[in-house]
Amino acid sequence: MKQLESNWRARAVSPDEVVSHIRSGDRVFLHAAAATPTALMVAMCDRADLTDVRAYHLHTAGPAPFAEPPVSDRVRSVSLFTGPAMRKAVAAGRADFIPVFLSAIPGLFTQRVIPLEVAIVQVSPPDRHGLCTLGTSCDAARAAVDSAKTVLAVINEQMPRTHGHTTVALDRITAFSLADQPLYESASGVIDPVEARIGELIAGLIDDGATLQMGIGAIPDAVLANLGDKHDLGVHTEMFSDGLLPLIEGGVVTNRRKEVHTGRTTTSFVWGSRKLYDFVDDNPRVEFHPCDRTNDTALIRRNPAVIAINSALQVDLTGQVCADSLGHQIYSGIGGQMDFIHGASLSKGGKPIIALPSTAKANTVSRITMALTEGAGVVTTRGHVHWMVTEYGVVNLHGKTLRERGELLTSIAHPDFREELRKTLAQVRHF
Repeated sequence: MKQLESNWRARAVSPDEVVSHIRSGDRVFLHAAAATPTALMVAMCDRADLTDVRAYHLHTAGPAPFAEPPVSDRVRSVSLFTGPAMRKAVAAGRADFIPVFLSAIPGLFTQRVIPLEVAIVQVSPPDRHGLCTLGTSCDAARAAVDSAKTVLAVINEQMPRTHGHTTVALDRITAFSLADQPLYESASGVIDPVEARIGELIAGLIDDGATLQMGIGAIPDAVLANLGDKHDLGVHTEMFSDGLLPLIEGGVVTNRRKEVHTGRTTTSFVWGSRKLYDFVDDNPRVEFHPCDRTNDTALIRRNPAVIAINSALQVDLTGQVCADSLGHQIYSGIGGQMDFIHGASLSKGGKPIIALPSTAKANTVSRITMALTEGAGVVTTRGHVHWMVTEYGVVNLHGKTLRERGELLTSIAHPDFREELRKTLAQVRHF
């Protein structure tokens, strides 16, 4: 491969010049999470001459100028997973949301279901071979970079250089600006007693040699904090955060028993602190792959005893799981929940787990209900659900009748709501 010329930095231009390559009517992909290319996103939104631009993205960090008018009249946000910055805009109709499995998002771009004109990404500086990397987020960015007609980038000196399927040749980038600034970070939250108890219960379901999938948040962190006495755990996940680091550094996570990417922690993106980003920097034991690979059920099932830990906003007594909306209001997205719930159920010894606190709104609302709220989306169907965990216990719904499911879920509901749920169960004929 041709060696990189030493003066590549001389090709850098201002963010305004970079986004001059965007045209009205373009479909644009935006890198997300820690890799959100804010300078270019803001420069694009500042272009008053641009109209009818559609910006496709997962959960972006930092400012979201397309969430509010007048920018939202010209640059339309289309969330593939809705983050906090976009919830009000989606609810108000100023932005759109696409319900889609995380594993299916790359195919939207590569199969031209959504034909991208532009991909805007944040990458690490090129090595001597002229190869940058997608850094902290490979996920759908891999397909976007490979599919878009034009690639625009921020080359950030502080973006980690990551291993796996993350390289982007400098000559693939049409225009770029330079930066030397910290990435966005996500602070670990405080684990409350309810979350701590759920973590203990889930940890009791995990055997030595299991392969973990977990997300971000207090419950995954509580689970990880209880795994210090386990041995030879593996990780094949769509993302991980700081909570995993002590287990890797302490030798609990070895990845020795995995069948897919043996010996390496496999992920699609990371989201956490600078310590996490420094850990993955040039670390060959952590591999980043696009989410159509990390979330491929056929690959997930090959690993031993896959433990998939996912959350829910609400569960009905038949086992239907709502995880993406509060009634009609979009809260997040489908993400990888179904990919891993199904993949874990097919893994030998696997355990797909849905975990949630039993109540919301200061114990005034039960998350386990007779029926989902009107408008609520079913992310995990009752045909796919297996293990359910609240702070009041663990139940397995797989192979159970509707009545048995209702009784089991009632048993792990908050005590204040159990009698009401039992009465409702008795009144419904098909239960």
